[in-house]
Amino acid sequence: MSPAQSPPHPLIAAVDLGSNSFHLIVAEVHGTDIRVIDRLREMLRFGSGLDADSRIMRDASKRALDCLRRFGQRLQTLNPRQVRVVATNTLRKARNAEAFLRRAEAALGHPIEVISGVEEARLIYQGVTSSLAKDDERRLVVDVGGGSTELIIGKGTTPRVLESLAMGCVAMTDAYFPTSIVSRTRFREAVLAARRQLEPVQAALRRDGWQRTIGASGTIRAVENVIRELGWRREGITPECLRRLSERLVRRRRTGYFMLPGLATERAPVFAGGVAVLTAVFEALGLEHMEVAGGALREGVLLDLLGRLQGEDIRTDAVESLAMRYAVDIHQVRHVEATALEIHAAVRQSWRLDEESRRLLSWAAWLHECGLAVAHSGYHKHGAYIIANADMAGFSRQEQRLLAALVRLHRRKFATAVLNELDTDWKDRILRLAAILRLAVLLHRSRDAGDIPRFSCRAKGSSLQLRFQRGWTRTYPLTYADLAEEVQQMRDSGIRLSLI
Repeated sequence: MSPAQSPPHPLIAAVDLGSNSFHLIVAEVHGTDIRVIDRLREMLRFGSGLDADSRIMRDASKRALDCLRRFGQRLQTLNPRQVRVVATNTLRKARNAEAFLRRAEAALGHPIEVISGVEEARLIYQGVTSSLAKDDERRLVVDVGGGSTELIIGKGTTPRVLESLAMGCVAMTDAYFPTSIVSRTRFREAVLAARRQLEPVQAALRRDGWQRTIGASGTIRAVENVIRELGWRREGITPECLRRLSERLVRRRRTGYFMLPGLATERAPVFAGGVAVLTAVFEALGLEHMEVAGGALREGVLLDLLGRLQGEDIRTDAVESLAMRYAVDIHQVRHVEATALEIHAAVRQSWRLDEESRRLLSWAAWLHECGLAVAHSGYHKHGAYIIANADMAGFSRQEQRLLAALVRLHRRKFATAVLNELDTDWKDRILRLAAILRLAVLLHRSRDAGDIPRFSCRAKGSSLQLRFQRGWTRTYPLTYADLAEEVQQMRDSGIRLSLI
């Protein structure tokens, strides 16, 4: 085929709902590489849109939804599997985040993942290292965002230490420069506040050590632009440059009159807050020089999405790592997983279960016994707590809640309160997946892989039927007793289980 006849390279897209700005990035896939072809950015200062009770206010919500509708138009031709949307600090904090997210997803046309600070740090490191030479040097990566600051130490492409602190250019500006006046006293107070946030982590970071310091994202790039335009350095940031820059800010006093070369007008209102945070990072970690990279969170999200599409899902690695940490019986969970997936395959079409449901079921099978490391009594509750609160690479908060719900529901009575806490779209699916997992666990209660009765199953509506070979109740009386009790447990949850 001639180049004109060749099919276009597939497209993938990432959307980052940050505390200062919303970003959309679209890229072409070239094998294992990506080539960015389009970027959209809107500076919303979304983080300033929280009231005193940490609720998103009406004006901020409207600005965000209008922006997402515009982004949605750009994404409407893309397959949903080829788009990943992440939200960071503001939606981690907002008390009414769930209500906003429902409207936001409708406006954008795609699901939105609220990611943890540690997951944000991991994705930032992945995005930054994608723009660097591939080597094994130790790197410190710093990203000063609108609502949080991430600090990551890694070796080559592998992050080793990940920290996320709830301070950023928007949050610092709102706290210390609310009237847009940057006095010397207020600036030093802002730096001191940031130093206090850094204090619990700075010793561990310095002890771990690094050979090269790299900054990323808007605030740090803006600082470097201003330094370059003022003629102080051709590239990079130093403590002396930051000192001279802070003096400029204090002399200009009002953010609206900064008029600094290289500083975009839309960034000026939060620039002093960002400089204060960056100054604190330099002081706390004793930095002498910081270079600035092109990649950041959005590029990391794109690369992570590409990995999932090409069968390299870091979430599976995270599940296996957590299973190892809590010393689960690997042979047992593999047998439970195989049986659960066998049932899933049989009922998938009738119960409208998709590939995402299959992955959740597989991960839940791997982790259903992790709570045993705490105590046998109530171990399903302990396991659910561990999963909901652990730092799990690649997982959004929503995904961890769903996974925790499956582990919580895999034994004993169906906890209806757990289901009621889930989004409406997931309640029925989690109920059905929990039923599958419960059956797989019961069938393998003897922990003897070969000692389960042969069966087939089918589902229709809220009914689930298990058909066994003739005479199985005499050969497996304990299994029959367990399943007979499960008939009642499932009936109480709304599923009619029958044994034949």
